[in-house]
Amino acid sequence: MVDSAGGRSQLSQVATSLIVLIVLLFLTGPLAHMPGAVLSAVVFLIGVELIDIKEMRKIWIQSPTEFWVALITAIVVVTVGVEQGILLAMALSLVDHVRRSYQPKNAIVAADQMGGWQLAPLTAPVQLQPGLMVYRFTHTMYYANADRLSQEVVDLANGAQPPLSWFCIEASAVAGVDFTAAATLRSLYGILKEKGIRLVFANVVDDTVLAELDRFELTDLIGKDAFYSTLREVMDAYEKQNLASKIRK
Repeated sequence: MVDSAGGRSQLSQVATSLIVLIVLLFLTGPLAHMPGAVLSAVVFLIGVELIDIKEMRKIWIQSPTEFWVALITAIVVVTVGVEQGILLAMALSLVDHVRRSYQPKNAIVAADQMGGWQLAPLTAPVQLQPGLMVYRFTHTMYYANADRLSQEVVDLANGAQPPLSWFCIEASAVAGVDFTAAATLRSLYGILKEKGIRLVFANVVDDTVLAELDRFELTDLIGKDAFYSTLREVMDAYEKQNLASKIRK
């Protein structure tokens, strides 16, 4: 109401709040005698002002999924009730979030021409160095995407040319690991070990993730020396190991 009347200052907000407080304390009795049609008209006018066709069109163009959530919520609010619409909106938003996290846009980290890093699609599984592949997981690891994590890692390891010696999971975007994902990582460690591939991690920057890996006994299983702060450290360690292997030979 303040916004539609042109109010922009803090004083207008305070004045409106005081008027509302006075009405609630002293004028609810007189308001009870107002015809239902008048109250309905007030609510209807406020509701009409909340409808923004241009914004809905913008949402449709930029995010069709959120458009349908907004449209369904509006229909439920009008036909059923406000509380039901809010609860439905929360439920639909959670479903959409799970859908997105179920199919994270993971990628391969590759070297660019400037000596830095760039992301490549999983369909082009390039290696950062011969025998070293870096796989970037872009979401929290939990039950909804654990199978996808397992399938992608196994497919990349099986199809790598030349064969891999190290497989690195770049985990800067990982904000947590649940029990199912921990079991998946444990299984992947075993699968890669059988293939002669060492599993390492880079950029595990969240202390919560480190604590969860410790709690699920993954740090001891994989080895504390398998966790690196940066990709550069991973590359240096990999080169040092290759150099040591050549010297022994």
